[in-house]
Amino acid sequence: MRGFVDGLRAVHAFEPRGDGKAGGTYNERVKRRELRSEHPLVTVHAETGERVLFASPSFLKSIVGLSPRESQKILEILWEHVVRPEYTVRFKWNEGDIAFWDNRSTAHLAPRDIFQSDFDRQLYRITLVGQPLVGVDGKPSRPIEGVPILSAAEELRMMAAE
Repeated sequence: MRGFVDGLRAVHAFEPRGDGKAGGTYNERVKRRELRSEHPLVTVHAETGERVLFASPSFLKSIVGLSPRESQKILEILWEHVVRPEYTVRFKWNEGDIAFWDNRSTAHLAPRDIFQSDFDRQLYRITLVGQPLVGVDGKPSRPIEGVPILSAAEELRMMAAE
């Protein structure tokens, strides 16, 4: 299975949540910035050199070159694999805690019981701009549709370089 998956590429999309009705303002902003990319299903982490299964159930839509049914079945197997207890971490929040993770090698899913704590949580998402993901074959990710969302500083840096 590893040999088969190593060579696969997948389409990832940042799309509105749910049926498009919930989260109206958020979904409208997402629709204006549609983003679709093709990423290797197995990437090589830029710093550690480790192979990483890049299979987020939230963003991964299909496997390139497979029929929709084949794609869905393989993805179901992979998603079941990544949530096995030996590959998961459950962070128990305490007041004053700070947590961060590397989305290049982590599938993040917020638990449904987060509202049952005795304190408020403040969440800030920070996305760092870096090199495109690279597959085992050395081929990088590629954009399909849309323009990556960059930080204001990165936008200014790119404009200055032009």
